[in-house]
Formats: sequence, structure tokens, C-alpha cells
Amino acid sequence: KAVEDNRQVAVLVPTTLLAQQHYENFAQRFAPFPARVAALSRFQSPKETKALLKELAVGTVDVVIGTHRLLQKDVQFRNLGLVIIDEEQWFGVRHKERLKQLRTQVDVLTLTATPIPRTLQMAMAGVRDLSVIETPPAGRLSIRTQVVRFKDSVIREAIIRELGRGGQVFFVHNRVETMEKMGAWLQQLVPEARFVMAHGQMDARLLESVMLKFLRRETDVLIASAIIQSGLDVPNANTILVNRADTFGLAQLYQLRGRVGRAGHQAYAYFLVPDEGTLTGDAQKRLVAIQEFTELGSGFRIAAADLEIRGAGNLLGKQQSGHIAAVGLDLYLQMVEHAVQNLKGQVVEEQLDPTLHLPVSAFIPEEYVADSHQRLSLYKRLASTQQVGDLALLHGEIQDRYGPLPEPVERLLEVMQIRLLAKTLRLASVEVKDQAAVLTFDPKAPVPEPGIRRLMDRYQRRFRLLAPLSFELTIPRGAWSAVFPELTAALQTLMVCGTTSGLLSQELTKPA
Repeated sequence: KAVEDNRQVAVLVPTTLLAQQHYENFAQRFAPFPARVAALSRFQSPKETKALLKELAVGTVDVVIGTHRLLQKDVQFRNLGLVIIDEEQWFGVRHKERLKQLRTQVDVLTLTATPIPRTLQMAMAGVRDLSVIETPPAGRLSIRTQVVRFKDSVIREAIIRELGRGGQVFFVHNRVETMEKMGAWLQQLVPEARFVMAHGQMDARLLESVMLKFLRRETDVLIASAIIQSGLDVPNANTILVNRADTFGLAQLYQLRGRVGRAGHQAYAYFLVPDEGTLTGDAQKRLVAIQEFTELGSGFRIAAADLEIRGAGNLLGKQQSGHIAAVGLDLYLQMVEHAVQNLKGQVVEEQLDPTLHLPVSAFIPEEYVADSHQRLSLYKRLASTQQVGDLALLHGEIQDRYGPLPEPVERLLEVMQIRLLAKTLRLASVEVKDQAAVLTFDPKAPVPEPGIRRLMDRYQRRFRLLAPLSFELTIPRGAWSAVFPELTAALQTLMVCGTTSGLLSQELTKPA
């Protein structure tokens, strides 16, 4: 579409291997169309690069696919219209800002299975539009994932099994200085396999020939650094072993696992770790998350887990992750969303959290949910519910997971129901004492006059205005089981006519 409108397109990718693979795919797909596609990376000679830069400047190249080389100052476009960043998680903030400087009015499309916390945060806050592709290609199977101790028997068995079904294997060892030693050890362990090595410090031509050999199935096992994690497509490779998986980030682990299972065969991923006692807390969280999210299309949830673990970073600065514990993720997201809406000129309705003073003991007992993290998680979910229907679903889920609900939990769900009704009515407080319930509206909130009239008709002498924004209802003295239905009925009566703007009319403020 951009090329049809006489604009140029820049496709930015993190590695030379991926740039080459994309270039071949693009050239093949664009062959029937009058669009010129070119590649810019270290695979091109200085002479080829110089000629290409001239063509970009005059506009004879429509689509250019390149690595960080595209970001250098000698690259000039005649009329750049669209920038596509593939595998966006491998680029820093400065790289992405440099692209925006190329031209003030440029559309940016970011592609990634695992957005960095900062990017995901921007999407959630409405700074960016977000599209999620959740449907996998037909015939794809989820990858069987195991986190295992580094053992000779596990490694040999995994490689032999893959070779036995005619497949190929990735072995990721992210230390270039010890890769030769690891290669020699693997060759001794599995002498029947053919091994090759690939890493980013190799000469470009040699690296290209090694990868071509692997693609053509002339070798069985590719021992590689993390260079292979960026979108490489080798359908015949369906087993990956990652050495020292605890040293990788969550997005990296997900990307590495994504190198296998790209055809219709069952794929296997083995994350090899040393003794579990030596792992840091964050490393353990990452490995638990990667094992938990194994189904296809779970990259978005992986990224959300990463956002929770690492924090959201700085929207206006260079940090791509950060500390979120100071205010909590939910509140932070809410604050940023409000700021974005204000900048867009939208009216932001302030969320009120009504104060409740109710004669009831409502909590989740330790003996019912023993794990403190799970208890906190349930409290958080209860507090963030937006509709009474959500509470009913949560009620069913808690009962299904932990058994019949004890009385304090039942009471907690009832209190949350009253809180939701009060929040919808924009009440500042609901207080029950002795035989009276006192309901007070927030000064900024519109008062539902028709609802007030219905309450007066229904409760008559039991209804008493205390102030223009506050009234009292006489309710029967008794246990909470009698108070709850009475209070709920009053709130629902108040809601039934909607929330019409305006303070209470003169008629309502006259003494009864």
C-alpha cells in the first residue's frame, strides 16, 4: 500500500541472517509487482552498499530490508512512508527514535512475539494501537517444554531421538570463547551426528555458508549463540537445547523456543540449568513462566509476565524496563491511561472508590487458602472486578479450586457486590450503624433524582435526608444476613433509573 502511494518502506531487523531470509521471501513475493526490493547488511560488499545508498536517496528502491546499518547517518530516503520493525525487542529506544527522526510523518509498524515491557505498557495505555494474532497456522502443535539439569544422558537422548525421525537440532551455547570446547564434547557424546557452529563474531560469508548448510540438511546439529533467536525459519529443526537457560531473559527464552515447531511435527525444547539452588529468584520466575505458557500464541501473556517481573520502564526516557513496585502495576497503568486521555482531549471520569463501614467480618481465612501469594492474588482480583457478573464467575472459580466457601469468604463477596453498586452510583461512602444506613454522594457526582424519588416512595418514613448529598435509611436491626438484602435492594432501587445529572431539587430538600 505504501509503495503504491509512492512512498518508500524500511524494514528493520536485528540480524544479518534474518535480513537475508526476509530479503529472499520479499523478493519472491514481490516478483509479480513493479516494486524494487533491496537488502542492506554486512552481507553486501562496500561497493554494493554505496550503490544502494544512492538508489535509496533518489527513490529507485521501494523496499529496503536491513539491520542496524539502516540507522546510520549516511542512509537517506527520498520519501519514507512506512517503517516496519521486526523482532522489536532487540532494539533500544535510541534506535527506534532515530527512525522517527528520518521523517516527521512516518507510520511505524512494530512486530514482535514478546514486546518489551515499555512497548507493551505504551500499547496498554493507548499511546500505541495494538493487534494480537492469536490463531496459529493450521496444523501447528504446541512445543513440549522441559527445564532440566545439565546431564549427558538427557542431551544425548534428545539429539538421538530427533535424528531418528530425520530432523535437525539447535544447541544454544551463548559463550563464543568456549563454543569450540562445547562442540568437541558434544561430538564425543554423539559421534553419529554432524555438527557445525555459528555465532555473530564469524566472518559474514562463513556464517552465511554455515547457515545454508544447515538449511539444506547437510548437517544435523547447529551449535549456535543467541544469534539464532531472531525469527530464523528452519522447518526441519524440531528440537532445541538451551545451555544455561537461567542466564537468558524471558523474551529470549520464548524466542529461542520459537525456532522449533515451525512445521506440523511435535517439537521439543530443553532448557538446561545448573543446580536449582544456584538460581536467582527472577531466573526461577522466568523458568516457571516459560514452562507454564506452552500453548501456541502465548507470547502476549509471556510479555505480560515479563512486565510484572521487570516493571514498565520509562515512557519518555531510555529505560525499557523499570521498578513498578512503588505504586503497583494496576495503579500505574491507570495513571498513564488517564494522562494519555487528557492529552487526547478526552474527558476522564475520575474513578471513585467508596468508603464502606459495614458490621461484618469479611476475609479469606488462611486455612481456606494457605498460600499467601494466592490469597493476595484473589484479593486483587476481587478489588479489580467491574461487574456483578464477574463476581459470580469468581465465586464459581474459588469454589472449584478450594472447595465450599466458608462464611467469611461469602461475606467478602457480598461486601464486594455492595462496593460495585456504590461505585456505579458514585457514592463517596456507605455506612451502616445501629438501625440506619447512611449513603453519601461524592460532591462531583451527578445525583440520580428519579432513583431518590423511588426510594422515598418505597421507604416513606424510613427515608430521611441529612444533607443535599446525604440521606439515611432505617433498616431492621439484626444479623448481616438481614442487613445485606435490605441494603442491596436500596442501592438497586437507586440505580434503576440511571444517574441523571443535577443536584437534588428544591422539592427533595424540603423537610418531610
